[in-house]
Amino acid sequence: MSEAPGGLVACELPWAKEPAPGRTWTGPNAQDRYDILRRTKSIAIVGASDNPARASYFVSTYLLSSSPYDVYFVNPRATTILGRPAYASLADLPVVPDLVDVFRRHEDLPGVAQEAIDVGAKTLWLQLGSWNEDAAARAEDAGLTVVMDRCVKIEHARFHGGLHLAGFDTGVISSKRQLISR
Repeated sequence: MSEAPGGLVACELPWAKEPAPGRTWTGPNAQDRYDILRRTKSIAIVGASDNPARASYFVSTYLLSSSPYDVYFVNPRATTILGRPAYASLADLPVVPDLVDVFRRHEDLPGVAQEAIDVGAKTLWLQLGSWNEDAAARAEDAGLTVVMDRCVKIEHARFHGGLHLAGFDTGVISSKRQLISR
């Protein structure tokens, strides 16, 4: 909090502050993220889980039910997730994913970035709370677009008027529901 003119106390907005210490990388802006999601046809979720308490499970259910994407799950310890096959690695997928959505520990991110490069993915997307500038630099040097510390589900819903489904107010007043076509 800081003191505003007239002795009033004002709360600082988190996005009004300087970037977090140690963060020098700048990611794609909103229009670029929208463009990424528009041109994406397939998403591989690395670190997908069959545990409903996990964020990857929630994102997976959203993508399967509310998006046009072909979704693939990568988890070497699972055989199926949400009734679909789970693959041990990105290299085991039957397709080259356009976007690799990562739910893994910080120390695993450079390895996942290298896997995404090796299979020929176009985008490396690190979920909320995931930030690794070395992994981002490696992926960008190989020609991938990188998004860090953002949620695919939130971004997709935001751009398609669907945040209200998760209890967020989109600020859009409309009686029409956005249709998503394949």
